[in-house]
Amino acid sequence: MPPPRVSIVLVNWNNFNDSAECLESLKHTTYPNHETIVIDNGSDGDDARLLRERFGDSIRLIENERNQGFAGGCNIGIQDALDRGADYVVLLNNDTVVTPDFLDKMVEVARNDGRIGIAGGKIYCYEAPEQIWFAGGIIDYRTGKTPIRGSGEADRGQLDEQAEVDWICSCFMFISREVLETVGLLDERFFFGWEDADFCVRAARSGYKVLYVPESRIWHKGWGEAKRERLKGQPLYYATRGHFIFLDKHLTRPRFALAALYFLITLPKVIWDYSRITGQWRGSYYILRAILDFLRMKYGKRTRP
Repeated sequence: MPPPRVSIVLVNWNNFNDSAECLESLKHTTYPNHETIVIDNGSDGDDARLLRERFGDSIRLIENERNQGFAGGCNIGIQDALDRGADYVVLLNNDTVVTPDFLDKMVEVARNDGRIGIAGGKIYCYEAPEQIWFAGGIIDYRTGKTPIRGSGEADRGQLDEQAEVDWICSCFMFISREVLETVGLLDERFFFGWEDADFCVRAARSGYKVLYVPESRIWHKGWGEAKRERLKGQPLYYATRGHFIFLDKHLTRPRFALAALYFLITLPKVIWDYSRITGQWRGSYYILRAILDFLRMKYGKRTRP
């Protein structure tokens, strides 16, 4: 019996260099039955042509005419993978680098327990290779916060045990076909961010396990100066709007009110931290615009005022 078919879905948007480094690392993947689907999400330049010329038939390239957001881009790749018989789908950020065996333990764990619907590995900081970026997420339904285990900590083996968690980051998310057929695809209203926590909650409420598997390791860019650049501008808008969409979907009305109150109380600190990290002082504008668009039910890609 052949090993399960794994489809890796990678979304590129105006970032050929990072995508190329990620794809080069995927060339060394030891798991035998896998493919890589690259979605060029309406890039402005020649990314699609460059990807085709450099990687040829080693990838399956799908070109979108416009940017459909991270969730929308992933969904195109997920549906394509399912249509062609994938047993598992892996969402992988294009600014990551993987170890050759990053899929092997995932497949082994998933095959041994059919109730595992979603899994994720230990993610390190690319710029600080021994520092943890993500080791599973927790959801605090009192405050609406989604803290990350181990984030910013040096890896001393403190998170080396497999564990059920509340959510797995879509930076590296291993998903069974059964889950996708049961709960559906990512919610495209989020556009960018929070689609992963939402998807994990939906899966867990359908009876599936969400598992952290530390034996599977990757490195993700976006720490230090890179993090400062990544946080500027619209990411704060999408994070705020996505936060409220998530609360609205998954909290009761009283809990939503409490979480919204907590958000407002902590808002000055959020704005101060954002401004200090990025050197920008427009944080309040992005946050207030995001809340207003949520209340007006304006989802998807942000439109300029």
